[in-house]
This record gives sequence, C-alpha cells and structure tokens, in this order.
Amino acid sequence: MRSKKHYLQNKEISRDIILEGLKSFCEFYGVRYCKLAIRNQKTKWGSCSKSGNLNFNYIVAFLPKEQRDYIIAHEVCHLTEFNHSKRFWDAVGKTIPNYREIRKEIKSIRIY
Repeated sequence: MRSKKHYLQNKEISRDIILEGLKSFCEFYGVRYCKLAIRNQKTKWGSCSKSGNLNFNYIVAFLPKEQRDYIIAHEVCHLTEFNHSKRFWDAVGKTIPNYREIRKEIKSIRIY
C-alpha cells in the first residue's frame, strides 16, 4: 500500500508529468478542462466531472508512457463525450489506436 508520505512526496512531480500529456491531448482534441486535481485514490486511475474538472491518481505519472497516455486521453475524451459510447471510443482511438490492449493491461494492475 502506498503511503500518504509517498503521495505527498510525488504529487507535484506527478502533476508536471500529467500536465505535459494533458496539454498535448487537449490541443489535439480541441478541448479545455476547468480544474486539475492529483489525488491518492484507491480504486480509480482518473475521472472527469460534468463541469470539466479532471482528477488523476498520482500513480498515473509512474506508469509506462503508453498506459499513462491512454488514461489521460480517456479522461480528455470525456470532456466532449460523457459516456463510453462508440463515439467516445472512436475519439480515444484517434490518439490511442491500440486502446483495447492497453485497457486490458490497466484493468489488470492493482492500484493498492
């Protein structure tokens, strides 16, 4: 289990890494988010609120780049498609063509 101390030591490093990906994906999709929160969540990699706020587990920054990019792109796509419809997955596929394989990998990783 990752400690609160580990989270606090790595929160800003994680923010910087995630912001780098966010900038790229938001530019590609032509979207903006309102707020960004880096959290120490036990069960979620990320989330998007209807008001456009993005939340990411700080551990996302320490995943392999391909997995990190998938999670960031996934949440960015929720800024325009607030569901998991075919349109949503088509949007994800524009930047992460192998999202199905990466999604399986992500689901097999225990956060805690």
